[in-house]
Amino acid sequence: MNRINSPLFPDTLEEVVYQPRAFTCVEDGQINLDPDQESYMAALDALRGIDPTNGCLFYYNPKTATSRWMHSRPSEYRETIGNHVFMK
Repeated sequence: MNRINSPLFPDTLEEVVYQPRAFTCVEDGQINLDPDQESYMAALDALRGIDPTNGCLFYYNPKTATSRWMHSRPSEYRETIGNHVFMK
């Protein structure tokens, strides 16, 4: 939702999610997995405006990320949720 509201990204959920190379879960097919109850609740919270990332636009898993770009932005760290680091 933060990306939809940012002038840096497309204006619709579909365009944001399917923007080329934006999300590895889209590229590797994880997006097609059946969501669990926690996933549904997180999506509902996002639609309600609940944002545990405090406005972050980017995220990565430091244990698995291979993008040098993400590792080059430590000063923009904002939140860690589970295995993911979120940044502005």
